[in-house]
Amino acid sequence: MSTVANRIQESSASGERIFEILDYDVEIKENENPVEIKYFKDKIELLDVSFYYDKEKIILENINLDIKKSERIAIVGSSGVGKSTLADLIARFYDVTGGSILIDGIDIKKIKIDSLRNLIGMVPQETILFNDTIRNNIIFGMENVSERDLIDVTKFANAYDFILETENGFETILGERGLKLSGGQKQRIAIARTILRNPQILILDEATSSLDTESERLVQDAFEKLMSNRTSIIIAHRLSTVRNSDRIIALDDRTIMQVGNHDELIKQEKGIYKKLYELQFGN
Repeated sequence: MSTVANRIQESSASGERIFEILDYDVEIKENENPVEIKYFKDKIELLDVSFYYDKEKIILENINLDIKKSERIAIVGSSGVGKSTLADLIARFYDVTGGSILIDGIDIKKIKIDSLRNLIGMVPQETILFNDTIRNNIIFGMENVSERDLIDVTKFANAYDFILETENGFETILGERGLKLSGGQKQRIAIARTILRNPQILILDEATSSLDTESERLVQDAFEKLMSNRTSIIIAHRLSTVRNSDRIIALDDRTIMQVGNHDELIKQEKGIYKKLYELQFGN
């Protein structure tokens, strides 16, 4: 009986913590009559966008930017300058506190959240993997995925060969947070998962920052194939990964300080991009 009493107390405490999260008010609310969009046709517009978590500390201020369909945009800047926050605002993980973000002329607050998120594929720095098979980690949330499609996306992501070398191939259990895989292997599983969803807008958030040189090369090769003919937003500390971007957006002091390609920005002696570049590669 004493053991049962202890178990009840433990369960009660756990239940309180779980229900506190379940009862938490949802901050991102859907419009009463949301617009459903299936295709990204023209451009993403950021108009005088500002954002803060705390009114005393503004993260982004007066951001104006157009991202055209099939354009490859890189966002660079020092740590804490708001690069990842900018990407999160486009995916509407947070709502802007000032200004607006439009996709094909429609404010994203008026777009049905599911249809907005279905347009976007994101590969984060910290890959989310579950204590399940490689197969289920890749097809997560999707139904009726054929074996052929699964093989094709893993080959595309440079993951197929190492998957075959695991104990049970696609049926290998990865362990909690994918502990049986290296950092580069985790990222390639995440890339395969993203490719399978065939997103029209791709966000890569510091996706190679924690990898060694060899893993970065394999992952970067997979990214190059993934970004082909897609609208891509690349957030990076390693400037070697953004040199081929159509435009590089340099953030500093809460706003956009420079816009241009690598060759244009590297010539601007007092620019933030040249400063970051020289810190990484010397003169």
